[in-house]
Amino acid sequence: MVVLSDLLILCGRVYPRGSDMQKIKSLMTRQGLKSPPESLSDLGAIESLRVPGKEEFRELREQPSDPQAEQELINSIEQVYFSTDSFDIVRYELEKLPPVLNLQELEEYRDKLKQQQAAVSKKVADLILEKQPAYVKELERVTSLQTGLQLAAVICTNGRRHLNIAKEGFTQASLGLLANQRKRQLLIGLLKSLRTIKTLQRTDVRLSEMLEEEDYPGAIQLCLECQKAASTFKHYSCISELNSKLQDTLEQIETAMDQLHMHFTQAIHNTVFQVVLGYVELCAGNTDTKFQKLQYKDLCTHVTPDSYIPCLADLCKALWEVMLSYYRTMEWHEKHDNEDTTSASEGSNMMGTEETNFDRGYIKKKLEHGLTRIWQDVQLKVKTYLLGTDLSIFKYDDFIFVLDIISRLMQVGEEFCGSKSEVLQDSIRKQSVNYFKNYHRTRLDELRMFLENETWELCPVKSNFSILQLHEFKFMEQSRSPSVSPSKQPSSTSSKTVTLFEQYCSGGNPFEIQANHKDEETEDVLASNGYESDEQEKSAYQEYDSDSDVPEELKRDYVDEQTGDAPVKSVSRETLKSRKKSDYSLNKVNAPILTNTTLNVIRLVGKYMQMMNILKPIAFDVIHFMSQLFDYYLYAIYTFFGRNDSLESTGLGLSSSRLRTTLNRIQESLIDMEVSADPTATLTAAEERKEKVPSPHLSHLVVLTSGDTLYGLAERVVATESLVFLAEQFEFLQPHLDAVMPAVKKPFLQQFYSQTVSTASELRKPIYWIVAGKAIDYEQMLLLMANVKWDVKEIMSQHNIYVDALLKEFEQFNMRLNEVSKKVRIPLPVSNILWEHCIRLANRTIVEGYANVKKCSNEGRALMQLDFQQFLMKLEKLTDIRPIPDKEFVETYIKAYYLTENDMERWIKEHREYSTKQLINLVNVCLGSHINKKARQKLLSAVDDIDRPKR
Repeated sequence: MVVLSDLLILCGRVYPRGSDMQKIKSLMTRQGLKSPPESLSDLGAIESLRVPGKEEFRELREQPSDPQAEQELINSIEQVYFSTDSFDIVRYELEKLPPVLNLQELEEYRDKLKQQQAAVSKKVADLILEKQPAYVKELERVTSLQTGLQLAAVICTNGRRHLNIAKEGFTQASLGLLANQRKRQLLIGLLKSLRTIKTLQRTDVRLSEMLEEEDYPGAIQLCLECQKAASTFKHYSCISELNSKLQDTLEQIETAMDQLHMHFTQAIHNTVFQVVLGYVELCAGNTDTKFQKLQYKDLCTHVTPDSYIPCLADLCKALWEVMLSYYRTMEWHEKHDNEDTTSASEGSNMMGTEETNFDRGYIKKKLEHGLTRIWQDVQLKVKTYLLGTDLSIFKYDDFIFVLDIISRLMQVGEEFCGSKSEVLQDSIRKQSVNYFKNYHRTRLDELRMFLENETWELCPVKSNFSILQLHEFKFMEQSRSPSVSPSKQPSSTSSKTVTLFEQYCSGGNPFEIQANHKDEETEDVLASNGYESDEQEKSAYQEYDSDSDVPEELKRDYVDEQTGDAPVKSVSRETLKSRKKSDYSLNKVNAPILTNTTLNVIRLVGKYMQMMNILKPIAFDVIHFMSQLFDYYLYAIYTFFGRNDSLESTGLGLSSSRLRTTLNRIQESLIDMEVSADPTATLTAAEERKEKVPSPHLSHLVVLTSGDTLYGLAERVVATESLVFLAEQFEFLQPHLDAVMPAVKKPFLQQFYSQTVSTASELRKPIYWIVAGKAIDYEQMLLLMANVKWDVKEIMSQHNIYVDALLKEFEQFNMRLNEVSKKVRIPLPVSNILWEHCIRLANRTIVEGYANVKKCSNEGRALMQLDFQQFLMKLEKLTDIRPIPDKEFVETYIKAYYLTENDMERWIKEHREYSTKQLINLVNVCLGSHINKKARQKLLSAVDDIDRPKR
């Protein structure tokens, strides 16, 4: 029975599984559940005696334990102990007992429950001790908080008591002080208002006095200030009548301002009418009064062409005086307002500083509004004058002068009111475009005439020649002058820009015509006989075969023609001696190479740029016409000296695809290929032909077939290098053109420079190729090579005579180049191209001669190498071109003889630069001695495969 009692007690104390504190508290609560009353009436007392105390907890913690074993014991507690509080643990254990009790089993089960109890108690003790410091700390915080709350309650109580004392002692006195202060402020404001009202009552008298003194701006300003003050105090009955009177006065002032604008408008009309009438009557030669009855529009149609420009200038001068008068009126008001503002800031007037600084913008706004009205009237009067005469009747210089005047007038308008002068721009632009189209068409026809009569002789200019020295380009470098027209003024301005009104406010007129500004300077660009001095002419023809014969001026003035670098000060004599082999430019002063036609084209470009600089809205049309001048010049040079259908058959790429594209574009867009007009052609086709120019023809005075002159080499050099010089001038002008070109049209300008101007130097190759193809007798060399026996049996030590003949041809070519250079300077790039072409043709002729060989031995192939090495050695003494052009072309062909069958097949596929004939000869003749028929046929098939795409 004792065992059973212990068992039941343990059942009530076993802690369920888990370490949660809530679960521990739940199980501890369950330890007090009632047991069956009939047998366990003393269970509660026993249970209370079994609850572990502090000492037991300490003993449990001090006992050695195995955490894993204790956890396993806790985990072994049955799940049912985790049920709700209504669960009866004792009843549950009693119901589990078997019908027949076994003491040993009960003791074992009791021991198990004791172990579980011990484990749970141990766990509870650990948790309590673990959380005890936190509990103590929290308890201290709660105690401190409680003390603080008690102190706050005391402070609040004291504060309430003091507030009650203050409320009773000070409220009434404070309200009394505030009320008195408010009354004081109101009285101060009332006093100020009364003073202002008193001043306003005297305004009428003061306004009358100022009007008698003719101080109209002051009267206007005083009226505005009083009106503002009156509107502020309009709630006073004594002010309402004054406010109405001031409003009437202001309306009268506004009417006066409108009348002022009307007077200026009337002055503009009367002025322009009298100016035009004076010229019309002067040119009519009588005083017939019928002109005075005409309208201004009709009167402008009677102005004669001779008096048109002077009348326009006087008209603009008169209009300038009207606008200047209005400008002075505005300037006077602005100055007067500034003085009043300064005096008001230094002292105080009757209305105070605030009233003194009142906005005085009424007059300014009225005057500013009148600016646009007056400028519109001026534009309409000038436009009517321009439309009264057809400007196409004027010469170019006169037309430019008209544009100068109109451009200056538009500048005046922009400074006058900030307007862009749309009325004048539209009118002058239409007339300018029409005029310029007709002018350009005439200039193209003149250019064709010049080109067809050009003998391509050198136009002697100085070595320091620049297009800026020409009259037509003076506008790009001259400083802006009041009496100089806009076309003669540079685009750059000083750091501080002075307006025309500031410049002429005290006197003068921007439209004064001074005749001495037209062609006032002489051009100094031509040299005497192509030399700048007799001394240079004498020294230029000196021979300098030895070191002592090198002219000092040549050493001093030597310029690298290929790079265009500045003169080199320390050029050695050895360098000059080596340069004399191919740099034929040393025989003349290094002046630009150009013709009279080139100079005329440059002058035309300058005139076109004058118009573009004056009237920027037509910049695109002008640049388009300028590009046509260059296109036609380039096409003419190519047609005269570079067109040769056999050039492209060489396969050397003499004409680049870009050059061919440019030439085709020019021919399609600019060149009229029809000789006569077709009467059956449509109107559209006829209009298109009006925009084109017939293809030019070379003058019969230019002979390009004489071998003594190297087939017109001098003329070819002058023509080609003049084109290159013209392209360089266009490159120089590109920044200026780019600055005035509209943004949407800049792609056209970029395309023109990248696809046309940059191709000028590419014409050198096809033009000088024609000379190189005729300067050396390549056919004679082939005949000499055909007479050589190549199937020799022993290695030769002497080269063949065709090598000497070819070298002699080159020596004669060098001599003729020297003769031509006495007539015209041959720049280094030109001489290099000529030598390169001749050497390239000679090397290809050598390969062609080797390809004509019928029989060749190993010793014969060695003889070929000997001949070619001898040719190279002698040739390098005649020219300083390195490397020798197409040297590898010959050497590779010679060395191919030694290749095996397999190597030869690969070699044929890799070297497509050789002709089919040359490859077949290499297979049949050179390799025929050491390959069989089948192998030869295989190689011939490979050659045929390469040639098939070419057919």
